[in-house]
Amino acid sequence: MTPFAIQLMNGCLASDIEQENQNTFQALQKAGAIEEVDGLWRLGSLYRAGRLYMGKDGRGYVEAEFKEQRDLLVEPDHLGDARHGDTVVVKRIIARRGRASGKVLMVIDKAHLFTIAYTHRDESGNFMILDIRTGEPTYAKMEGMDLKAFKLGTVLKVDIDTDNVLEVFGTLDDPKVDEKISLALYEREDAFPEACVTEAVEVESEVTRSEHPDRVDLTDLDFCTIDPVTAKDFDDAIYFDLKNYTLYVAIADVSHYVPYFTEIDKEAKKRGFTTYFPHKSFPMLPRELSENICSLKPRVDRLAFVSKIELDPNTLKPLHEEFFEAIIHSKHRFNYDQVDEIIATEGRDTEGTVARLLTWLLPLQKITVRLRNTRLKEGFDFRTDETKLTIDANHLLVGTQIETGTPSHSLVEECMLLANQAAAKRFAGEEEDQLGIFRIHEPPQLSKLEELLVQLASVGLYVEEYEDSPSLIRAIQKEAEKMGLAAEVDAMLIKSLRQASYAAHNVGHFGLGYRYYSHFTSPIRRYSDLILHRMIKAQLQDDEQEMEYLLRNIESLCARVSELERKEVKSEWDFRDRKFARWAATRIGEVFGAEVVEIGESGDAKAVLHADVQGVTVHLKADQVMLFDHIKVRISEVSIPQAFIQCEFVEKLSREETELI
Repeated sequence: MTPFAIQLMNGCLASDIEQENQNTFQALQKAGAIEEVDGLWRLGSLYRAGRLYMGKDGRGYVEAEFKEQRDLLVEPDHLGDARHGDTVVVKRIIARRGRASGKVLMVIDKAHLFTIAYTHRDESGNFMILDIRTGEPTYAKMEGMDLKAFKLGTVLKVDIDTDNVLEVFGTLDDPKVDEKISLALYEREDAFPEACVTEAVEVESEVTRSEHPDRVDLTDLDFCTIDPVTAKDFDDAIYFDLKNYTLYVAIADVSHYVPYFTEIDKEAKKRGFTTYFPHKSFPMLPRELSENICSLKPRVDRLAFVSKIELDPNTLKPLHEEFFEAIIHSKHRFNYDQVDEIIATEGRDTEGTVARLLTWLLPLQKITVRLRNTRLKEGFDFRTDETKLTIDANHLLVGTQIETGTPSHSLVEECMLLANQAAAKRFAGEEEDQLGIFRIHEPPQLSKLEELLVQLASVGLYVEEYEDSPSLIRAIQKEAEKMGLAAEVDAMLIKSLRQASYAAHNVGHFGLGYRYYSHFTSPIRRYSDLILHRMIKAQLQDDEQEMEYLLRNIESLCARVSELERKEVKSEWDFRDRKFARWAATRIGEVFGAEVVEIGESGDAKAVLHADVQGVTVHLKADQVMLFDHIKVRISEVSIPQAFIQCEFVEKLSREETELI
């Protein structure tokens, strides 16, 4: 359900409606589909909003939102201009064969506003326009231009309703076009609107303490930041008061600089997240803010929203948690590699500011090890390696690096987890209707895990005794560890779990083993965190009007950021796959070692290559391989537009041959 549809279902003020939905809202008013009840506008009883799914027979179905509802049938002649995936308002009209039927009144959110296509000629020389997602023929036109005049492989952005070419991206033989394709496919943005940039440059460039007399002055505390070496924006800084066992997690006070309904706020809500490609980031906030006044840079005063957590020295359970606005002055900027080296050497050969910071940082690291061990008694440790790509000036892949969690990453992670939990607890009451913005991860269905268990039986991994989903996961991980398949099996376990998302109602976080969890610590790059900051501040200031506004719209906001998160992740993965495809296109016919990581139901398989670049996933037929087989494959076909690599099976490898790879 889209944010606008949720507002129509739950009820909202006219002023709550986003600008891009105002015309549709007014059209629904005029059509009599929405009515004002107790001051809120909502759909009338004869109407339903929902996502439209198209069957192979041409009939549509609008999904049910409640258990007592059924999907609403929409006959082909009642679909209007609606397409598969669109969110529509339908009116119930008749009962057909005892089943409720509806007619599309209006499309309120289109699934796709445009397609990305490219020019092509088939083997017979016929000119075609192909959809870059599917490779299927589509249509495009450009006023005053014959598209046949373009170079083959020209990439076009095409309006889905009019078929007009909106933009020419470049050509597929230029690797720089990948960036534009991956951003456009998932509606991610690069440049900021001029009005947004204008607002950003007008924001103060430095903090003057005298202008913030009501803030807690923490500038004397030895805060520091720990981030990747390439980081340009610093969301969080930490300090640990060893004497009082109190952790301070200072977060960039973005909500101070980004008020409601400003151009910056509108654009941040539209983007939802910062998108990270290997060579460049596409920030949620203008860089004038994200990399400057909002960034907790070292040796300058910065405004922060602080989570202060006093821990029990014995159990490490929080004794007291509070939030407040402050001013901090970070004393040093560390990167992860530096902190890992310090931990390994226990801080030998350090001096000055760094040596002073280590008097609390090294003890805190040992505390976070204890915190992690305690957390994993309820939560789970899934071994996931991240493949980092290196892109050259021509946007070609030149190398990869596998990044794994290190002590420095764990140190920061456990501190952030404490702050995120503390923030969530403020809104996690016992009442069923308690609202907030939670990061939830629902427990997996036992049946899904049992399906996975059947697959794993093919490689000799068996689990006979378990009580529930958590015990089955732990048993599978234990057996996988014995077989030397921990990483491979964890990857399959992750796929069998439900995705984490944002929700207005708390259901806990299964993967972390937490009853309460939210996202508080990254407001520079996540809109969800910015909303949570605003909610906590409204709570602290007893601002009932602001809290009422936030809670009235919180379900639609959660739906919005969850959908934007999925698009952001898909965009990053799409770009990665495009770079892998270009690499593979230069190696057609070459033979590589590989490990089978997935067997599909349709007779295909996926394998990860053992090559000079790591993480390349290829497709092959499954009739000659089994799960986790080590094999040799030959790259046989590569599609640059669809970012797809097809391989041929060559032979299985013996244990001895595998060990030589």
